[in-house]
Amino acid sequence: MTDRERFLRCLLGQDVDRAPYWTFWGPWGSAWQRWIDEGKPADVTHHRLLPHDQPPCTLPVACGPCPACPGTVLSEDESYRVWTDSWGIVRRDRKHGVSMPEFVRFPVQGRDDWEAYKVAHLDPQHPDRLAGPWRERAAEWRQRGWPVQLGNYPDLTIFGGLRWLLGDEECLVAFYDQPDLVHDIMDHLCGLFVHLIDAVASEVRVDVVHVWEDMCGRQGPLISPAMWREFMGPCYRRIRAALDRHDIPILSVDTDGNPDAIVPPMLETGVNWLWPFEVAAGCDVNDYRARYPTLGMMGGIDKRALAVGPAAIDAELARIAPALAAGRYIPDLDHLVPDDVSWAAYQHYAAALRRLVVGAGG
Repeated sequence: MTDRERFLRCLLGQDVDRAPYWTFWGPWGSAWQRWIDEGKPADVTHHRLLPHDQPPCTLPVACGPCPACPGTVLSEDESYRVWTDSWGIVRRDRKHGVSMPEFVRFPVQGRDDWEAYKVAHLDPQHPDRLAGPWRERAAEWRQRGWPVQLGNYPDLTIFGGLRWLLGDEECLVAFYDQPDLVHDIMDHLCGLFVHLIDAVASEVRVDVVHVWEDMCGRQGPLISPAMWREFMGPCYRRIRAALDRHDIPILSVDTDGNPDAIVPPMLETGVNWLWPFEVAAGCDVNDYRARYPTLGMMGGIDKRALAVGPAAIDAELARIAPALAAGRYIPDLDHLVPDDVSWAAYQHYAAALRRLVVGAGG
């Protein structure tokens, strides 16, 4: 069975030899440095230590701002760098250590900014959108039996795009104060993505369209289920209809935090793969498997267990084993590996997960 066949059959609930074995989430840069300091062999150049199945490969298609905003450095000192990213967000980043950036300014302050921005950066017909070697990559990946994906962080996104343009708090206030602007931004982003799905999938086989959202915190979603249905539901239905036109089986969503309240409206609009199910936010893949039997899942292994040691790792893998046995689930960590995880602990995790998924003789 190819990696593509195993991936699709697993998520779609079809007969399959086993779930995919992935170590999808890699380490923080500081964790990788720790592993080097602890004696990681120089010839180990990737966190995927053992033979593994190939996760979906993302086509090099420009789904976000095109042309992208220039990554201009505005100021810099020994500790911080202030710069403009590809969406036009002014960020302040620490130069040492790992932390979230400080978002200094967002590119859209009102209707006039939005009208100018979508003309300058979000034209679906811009020739550079399809200028990458995506046809050649798709042919290579198909020959290898790997799944093919369109869209990825941070660019194929509905709520996330609204957030990149207006700002975190500003976009939430806009749902109440400027609902027409919210609808316009989301509808335009959706139209852009539907155009790209039709253009790409008319030439190459696509297995997954992935939407990055990150619209939940530990307390739950940042908008209500009713708002999801009103503002995002029409967009997702248009995306799902585009997938159906081209026989693309998987509509994927990545959101951190606890998405439970918005899983029903996502399922209503055709989402059938969700990840990463952060345990610290209260997510339990066994519970989700029982309540949403048709939902494909990935993640759900508490990354914090790796820092505790082998016994905690083994207990965490035993905890998620029922979801693995029930199907439509790819077990993996619930996010990147932090720098409190030792090299020995990560090696133990990778080997123990492989034994769970593939078997002792695999």
